[in-house]
Amino acid sequence: MTVFAAIAGDTHPMDDSPIRRRIEFAADTWHALNRLALDSGKRLQDLADEAFRDLLRKRRRPVGLREGLTESLRMIPANEQPKATVHRLRRRS
Repeated sequence: MTVFAAIAGDTHPMDDSPIRRRIEFAADTWHALNRLALDSGKRLQDLADEAFRDLLRKRRRPVGLREGLTESLRMIPANEQPKATVHRLRRRS
């Protein structure tokens, strides 16, 4: 794997070592995130992990292999459980 390929994101790392990227924030966003980290007692990395996990969940993107397999099964209509129908008797007036 070349350095350029690793930077461009063309290949996946073979191990679970963390991938580092630089992200630019506006000054007011940075101050708000820093304040939240101080108030909650969490590191900025923990806040970022939580935010990205929530974003992926919102967009229905699996994070791990298990979630990916579960989600792929749900995408096939034949595997969906039929919804139970409730038949109610009409009341006579």
